[in-house]
Amino acid sequence: MLVRIAIDYEHPGRRWWESGGQELWDALLESPGANDVIVDESLAQSWVKQAAAIEGWHEGPDYAPHPLTVQPVDGDADV
Repeated sequence: MLVRIAIDYEHPGRRWWESGGQELWDALLESPGANDVIVDESLAQSWVKQAAAIEGWHEGPDYAPHPLTVQPVDGDADV
């Protein structure tokens, strides 16, 4: 199964990005400056585990708890 990892613009914090999250995000992207990336679910799980270990991951409000979201990709979506 494929999933989309995307920046959650409703997450107000910057700590995760400034504590190493930006470098981790950039390493995952296929093109610099992208707002999302589609990857295999197993890769996403491994990557999110690393992301969650960075300070600031859990500092958002209830409606946007993390700087990034992970959502399943609809089978009919263009990828």
